[in-house]
Amino acid sequence: MKIDSLSWIDIHIHNKFLAEKKTRNILGVFRGNQKPDSFIVFTAHYDHIGSLGRKSIFPGANDNASGVAMLISLMKHYSEHPPAYSIVFLSPSAEELGLLGSQHFVLNSPIDLGRIRFLINFDLAGTGEEGIMVVNAGEHTEEFNILAGINKNDSLVSAIKTRGEACISDHCPFYAMGVPCFYIYTMGGSKAYHDLSDIPSALSLAAFDGYRKLIIRFVEALAASN
Repeated sequence: MKIDSLSWIDIHIHNKFLAEKKTRNILGVFRGNQKPDSFIVFTAHYDHIGSLGRKSIFPGANDNASGVAMLISLMKHYSEHPPAYSIVFLSPSAEELGLLGSQHFVLNSPIDLGRIRFLINFDLAGTGEEGIMVVNAGEHTEEFNILAGINKNDSLVSAIKTRGEACISDHCPFYAMGVPCFYIYTMGGSKAYHDLSDIPSALSLAAFDGYRKLIIRFVEALAASN
């Protein structure tokens, strides 16, 4: 079948710029029973890129419902097992617009950023067939060695890979202010990212339980080492 080439196309686009669209960060804290004035911070942004037109919705299952699920799972754990450090659970908004929620937080923080012992950012936590990637591993070698040592002994995830600093998620504004932090994401499985295929059924959650245990044991090890 022969298809004639187009010589021109006429497209009409209607959009509206909302200069002052309001959104909010979500924050919760469990007070530590041994080191209440020092903080472990967990972050996971809850926004995604929304819709395109009237029918196309970007679900954002891996980016970043999976990270929020990790945050909620850790909340449940610490509600049943009081932590040594005070633990801050921060779910920033407007990450997809340029880390706006986390930038706002660091500039208006209700806690002293200098008292944050460590921050871990969860963004893309829904796969894990090939293990996890740790951003800032080389910048915080002491903490990375603790994390890797736990996994070597307990085999919680299939592999821990390393990456240097990268300003690509909500850890970045904290890192720029001198807060020690990792951004960790899972590897392997679904490659859907910022598209219509990032749906819950595409996620294996292959590393989720082991990843969660690894973080809990890492925090316990930090408390024991200080």
